[in-house]
Amino acid sequence: MTTIRKATPSDIPLIREMAWKTFPATYSEILSREQTDYMMEWMYSPESLRDQMERQGHVYYIACEDNEPAGYVSVQRQGPGLFHLQKIYVLPAFQKWLGRKLFEHAVSVVREFACGPCTMELNVNRDNPALGFYEHMGMKKVRQGDFPIGNGYYMNDYIMALRIE
Repeated sequence: MTTIRKATPSDIPLIREMAWKTFPATYSEILSREQTDYMMEWMYSPESLRDQMERQGHVYYIACEDNEPAGYVSVQRQGPGLFHLQKIYVLPAFQKWLGRKLFEHAVSVVREFACGPCTMELNVNRDNPALGFYEHMGMKKVRQGDFPIGNGYYMNDYIMALRIE
């Protein structure tokens, strides 16, 4: 049985553990090892995760399958009627079905927070195979960009959007 619960700062070690199992594998064919290591520290250090949760307004949710941690998603309000799906990662053993559940959970959270029509956006690497999943979930490419993240690295992303009524 799948359960999804809101994460707290006490879940930071668990989020980091799952990130180390999913993020490098997801990007091994796309990014250099050096960039992956840099991004893991940038996004998933305990200090960064705490800052995301406590100051930046990222709301994390953890999915468990039969009480086993299986993935996570985070959503951030970016303005009136605009939300950002910051992260959605699923451990490989659960990818067949859990990605959809986490995405749908993010949509329901945004719908609840927005209290009216809004847009949910996400950045996805232009070479990420998950692009097809997001399109299947109804997201559309609305623009693209090359975003500097420091240390000479860039995120080469599509920005995708979903209108939520």
